[in-house]
Amino acid sequence: MIAFLEGPVRELRENSAVVMAGGVGYEVLCPRTTLDTLQVETVAQLHTRLQIREDAWTLFGFHHPDLATLFDYVTGVSGVGGKLALALLSAMPSAVLAHAILQGDIGLLSSVSGVGKKTAERLSLELRNKLPPRLANEVAQGVRRPAGITNSAERDAVDALLALGYRELQVRAAVSELVAENSELSADQIIRKSLGRLR
Repeated sequence: MIAFLEGPVRELRENSAVVMAGGVGYEVLCPRTTLDTLQVETVAQLHTRLQIREDAWTLFGFHHPDLATLFDYVTGVSGVGGKLALALLSAMPSAVLAHAILQGDIGLLSSVSGVGKKTAERLSLELRNKLPPRLANEVAQGVRRPAGITNSAERDAVDALLALGYRELQVRAAVSELVAENSELSADQIIRKSLGRLR
């Protein structure tokens, strides 16, 4: 089991990063939020999960342990493989995903490409009582926090994204995370970066 990988990023691809470690380049599939934290020639520190099948060994990587924890729970649901779990984690912030599972938000879960209504129902049914209390507490805090839109750039970005048809919970969570990382972003910058996380 490869639990952690640290090394310079050699290449960034659409859904993965190539990380050098011990003279070997590992292709690591990552959710969009993790890829957004990586830069070529900078050192990556990734919590990893290795899935072994007859036809392939696939390595998944996450910049935060909570993402890896959610990945473990989601892939524990029957019919949900690593790539579908990655699609869920790429489609929305981890707090929003966990909240959707806990609250049984089938509409939000099934809005992710590849996730049908039955799979969404299975995710909620099998996991709503399994997510650890620590993660549930963080989820509650993370979902409440985006409601506090405090400046005009945030408000303009939220309004524009809602006009494009994105769900309010997803939009507010994505915008809040971006502004927490950099409070100097303009509305246009927030919109562009949010679209990368919401797609």
